[in-house]
Amino acid sequence: MPVKIRLQRHGKKGKPFYWIVAADSRAKRDGKYLEKIGAYNPNTNPATIDLDVDGAVKWLQNGAQPTDTARAILSYKGALLKNHLAGGVKKGALTEEQAEQKFTAWLDEKANKVQAKADGLAQADADAKAAALEAEKAVNAARIAANTSEEEVAEEAPEVEAEASNEEE
Repeated sequence: MPVKIRLQRHGKKGKPFYWIVAADSRAKRDGKYLEKIGAYNPNTNPATIDLDVDGAVKWLQNGAQPTDTARAILSYKGALLKNHLAGGVKKGALTEEQAEQKFTAWLDEKANKVQAKADGLAQADADAKAAALEAEKAVNAARIAANTSEEEVAEEAPEVEAEASNEEE
């Protein structure tokens, strides 16, 4: 039975949410699956991915083929790297401790990159809010200035009319 690691769509129209599953390649897209490996939510920024890395590695070692999108997700979360390192351990190229050390170092580096992106997005959002506030303050100041000048003109108008009526007499 050929097994694929693929995405199974859930969620409502326009708001997709995916399960990452190991399924028979002949099964329907949203049909029966062998095991749920994780979840993927592309609606958040950055996208939320919850993945059982060990479960994914187990399926990869048993011959499951990921689809293109699933491969990108597995690569992002390090499942493909862990599978690669496990192959190196089998061949004797490195020990289990070395493989685990390399994997944890990669995870730490990846977590730092993701945190930097999240911080950058938060900073950009704060800058946008500050710019919008400054623009609103400028608009309000212009309105206040326009209103005060209209009031001054309205106060001067009766004086001008009074002077004009005095001249006529």
